[in-house]
Amino acid sequence: MIRTPPITQAFPVDRRTLIKSAGFAAAGFAAFPLAGCKAQDASMLDSTDGSNLLAIPPLQRGEIEQGARVFRLSLTPGQKEFVPGVASPTIGIDAPYLGPTLEMRRGEWVQFHIDNKLAEGATVHWHGFELPAAADGGPHQLIRPGERWRPSFQVRQRASLYWYHSHLERGAGPQVYAGLAAPIYVRDDEEERLDLPSDYGVDDIPLIVQDRVIDGSGRLVYPLSMHARMMGVRGSRIFVNGTENAVFDAQTGQLRLRILNGSNARLYDFSLEGDRSMQLIASDGGLLDRPHIVRSVRLAPGERAQVIIDLSEGRPLRLLATSPESTMGMMGGRGRGMMGGGMMGRGNSGDASGDVFQILDIRPASSAQRIRVPTQLASLAPTDPSSAVRTRRFVLDMGMMGGGMSINGAAMDMNVINERVPVGQWEIWEIANASMMAHPFHIHNVQFRVIDRDGRAPPPLETGLKDTVIVNPREQVRLLLRFEEHTDPDLPYMYHCHILEHEDAGMMGQFVVVKS
Repeated sequence: MIRTPPITQAFPVDRRTLIKSAGFAAAGFAAFPLAGCKAQDASMLDSTDGSNLLAIPPLQRGEIEQGARVFRLSLTPGQKEFVPGVASPTIGIDAPYLGPTLEMRRGEWVQFHIDNKLAEGATVHWHGFELPAAADGGPHQLIRPGERWRPSFQVRQRASLYWYHSHLERGAGPQVYAGLAAPIYVRDDEEERLDLPSDYGVDDIPLIVQDRVIDGSGRLVYPLSMHARMMGVRGSRIFVNGTENAVFDAQTGQLRLRILNGSNARLYDFSLEGDRSMQLIASDGGLLDRPHIVRSVRLAPGERAQVIIDLSEGRPLRLLATSPESTMGMMGGRGRGMMGGGMMGRGNSGDASGDVFQILDIRPASSAQRIRVPTQLASLAPTDPSSAVRTRRFVLDMGMMGGGMSINGAAMDMNVINERVPVGQWEIWEIANASMMAHPFHIHNVQFRVIDRDGRAPPPLETGLKDTVIVNPREQVRLLLRFEEHTDPDLPYMYHCHILEHEDAGMMGQFVVVKS
């Protein structure tokens, strides 16, 4: 049995006055600041038709200091009147709720100064990034109240949408739910040569999609019932960038939507009303080889997709989502079961598995010329399983009624390293789901390729680079991956289910990258 070192100490700063944050049993949202946004008004007031202008996270590019891009961020408690006149406590990054979109370029060095102004410890994980384990922001990089964390690393990823969020040991669920999450844009020359929509807040829009539970008093709550522990916390009300009933006034003939499933547990099938088509151009780790015409995109928690929407006709469009649990029965079977929206219903627990969710109303200003998307996007090497020198198998299980969250029969133990992975070697990871519920599987410090699903070729969204993949009930998914650098025999990375309540309950393991 391999033991890990003690939790990495954060860098102390002068202790500031700490504002006591409320417990997460009744957490809520704060108004999202829109300073510097070009497209939307910051008022967040209801429009005459009952909709709200989509909040666009402020764009932060940091400052160039001694050849590195430096970001200064603070984890802060906040409040929002989720229902007018009723305040709920929240967590944000440089804001009462959520945080700014960080923009950086592939190949450059970035540094962070992150101050924890909360009354409890927190972490900040760079989801989708390849970076040293000490900078990963997993459970071992705890930032205690009043302390500062200063990670730095080179941006190795291709241009895409990534995100940063809490990864606190046994506390990621409530902290992300309370607002500790935000997007990251990585840019690069390869993508910019394609002349895709890229004007942030104008024709290039991040959408952080989250479901939440609002109780009868109008407060945001984090309900950890037995059902919620098993299925994950799922709400019946949808917020996009913290906005309910969101609407966006488009000024261009095409719109690039970067969709992040930021929910704790809910899966979504995104589509346009009227069965309109979209052009799927990117997955977690960047551009696909070519655009794919699709009518729906399924995303599990942690997954991202980018689509191009045609607005040239000048007609309003509505982005919708359904929850695939409505067709998976109780816990992944066919039909509607008692826990998939049948007997237990919605209530204040907010499952709403059978509902159609309104994600975003898009109102074009007028008809405009359609801009053609290039037929060739990225040059992706073919997936070649024969290059692998080893196969590892990971079995996801829940036990009876969700009481035994585990991978390979063991729950997460901060003191145990489960796998030692040689650097620079191609491996196949087989992810087998022994449960009757779908699980999104996330691996830190790598972008992998999906080989197959029970021997079947992956769908379009999974033909590119991925860091999170849905594993359906009783299904096996094979992944091809290689860790390029950043060896550390002692400090681990994580692999885990990205249903945050499952992660917190133990469906997570640790691995180190070692020299070959």
